[in-house]
Amino acid sequence: MKRVMIIEDEKDLAELLAFNLEKEGYAATCIHDGKLGLERASEDLPDLILLDLMLPGLLGTEICKALRKDQRTADIPIIMITAKGDEIDRVVGFEVGADDYIVKPFSMREMALRVKAVMRRFEHEVQIPVAQLFSIGDIVIDKQRHTVNSAGLEIELTSTEFKLLLYLAEKKGFVHSREKLLQNVWSYNNAGDTRTVDTHVTRLRGKLGTPGDIIKTVRGFGYKIEV
Repeated sequence: MKRVMIIEDEKDLAELLAFNLEKEGYAATCIHDGKLGLERASEDLPDLILLDLMLPGLLGTEICKALRKDQRTADIPIIMITAKGDEIDRVVGFEVGADDYIVKPFSMREMALRVKAVMRRFEHEVQIPVAQLFSIGDIVIDKQRHTVNSAGLEIELTSTEFKLLLYLAEKKGFVHSREKLLQNVWSYNNAGDTRTVDTHVTRLRGKLGTPGDIIKTVRGFGYKIEV
C-alpha cells in the first residue's frame, strides 16, 4: 500500500484528503505543522507528499527545499497545494523542487487523479533505467544518472523538467501539443491545466541558458525541439 503524507494546516481539508485517498487505496497521514511535517517526512519516508504552501512553523517552500537536499528524501514526489494560482507561485514551487501543484479550491477527483499520475510517473522512472548519453545541440543528457549538461555546465533539473527535456529531445523536429505533453510527461489522461506545461518550459529554458533556445514555441499549439 502506497503511503501519502499530507502536510496541511487546515485540519478539515487534510482529513477530507486523507479520507478520499484511503478510498483510492492509499495509506494517508496528516500533519498540521510545517516543522513537524519536515521531521516526520524525513523519518517516515512516504511514497508521496501533499504539501501546503502556507504553513505554521515552516513554509512549504522551505520544506520542499530541505527535502530535496536530503539524499533520503530527494526523490520523494511532492505535489504542492496552494491557494494562489498566479504563474509566479507555480514557478516558485517548481523552482524549489515540487513535481506538480494543485490550486485551491479543487475537487477530490482532480486531487486523486494527480496523485495517481505522479505515482505512476515515478514508478515508471524507477522500473525502466536506461544507460546511455543523449546529445542534442550543446545539451548532453545522461539517462542513467539523470543529469544534464548545457554548454559544458551541469544543470540541476527537477525530475519533471528532466523528463520533459528528454521527451522533446528524443522526438526532435516533431511538434507536441500541450495536451499531448501532459499525457506523456505528466501521465494525465485528461487535458488538465495546460499552464503547467508552459511554466515548466519557461523554467527549463531559463536553466539551460542559451542552448535552451532549441525548445521552440509553436504558437497556439505547443512545443518542439529544433536544432
